[in-house]
Amino acid sequence: MKTILRCFAFAAVLAPLASAAQNYPTRAVRLMVPFPPGGATDIVGRLVAAKMQEVWGQPVVIENRPGAGTVVGTDYVAKSAPDGHTLGTVVTAYVINPSLRADLPYNTLKDLAGVTQVSVQHLVMAAHPSLPANNIAELVALAKKEPGKLSYATPGSGTAMHLSVELLKTSAGIDLVHIPYKGGAPAQQDVMSGRVPILMDVLYAVQPLIKSGRIKVLALLSPQRAPESPEYPVVAEAVPGVSALSLVGIVAPGATPRGLIDR
Repeated sequence: MKTILRCFAFAAVLAPLASAAQNYPTRAVRLMVPFPPGGATDIVGRLVAAKMQEVWGQPVVIENRPGAGTVVGTDYVAKSAPDGHTLGTVVTAYVINPSLRADLPYNTLKDLAGVTQVSVQHLVMAAHPSLPANNIAELVALAKKEPGKLSYATPGSGTAMHLSVELLKTSAGIDLVHIPYKGGAPAQQDVMSGRVPILMDVLYAVQPLIKSGRIKVLALLSPQRAPESPEYPVVAEAVPGVSALSLVGIVAPGATPRGLIDR
């Protein structure tokens, strides 16, 4: 719910932009999402796009460009015309990738410009109902009993979901095998089918799966229990010091005029 409210608050920021820049946008705006349809970032992107379109009176078209841990989509934005008609959603991987990859085809400081933060998201570690562990303490015990035999799915390498599990592994002294996907939706499908036992994703994106019993919650990665979901424990209750959140923001090509971005 907080994510949705933030998206509507973002619309309030757009309103003065519409009145201050009567000539912008002059045509359809493309909003890139670096994941396939159906995942957490795609959901946020579509909420934001709908409000942009409502305020601006111009179409705002979602372009899903998944791949390479968000690099494919982000590179598309970096190389687009800097006229404000191509924007992109970015997640935590945006600030992580420069430290993980020496081969990035863009420079995040020069080729892209930040526009705004859209949401802060709770991460959840969930599992197929058949997994013989119902919380983090039980998962740690199981992983220590069977090192290297349990795998976990995430929306991609270098994401907050991926690195938060790596932090858990280091802190708890366990070995889990990472299986990265091109987005949350395919990762969710494989966990629901039982192909992969564990999922790390954004809470609101998998709430319907939790409520229907297709997956079960082990814990949230938040620093403390979420006020809107106090029934879910947090990882830090079993493994102190382990917590993480995921962010979603909007960026533009780096050469986009600063005045346009500021408005």
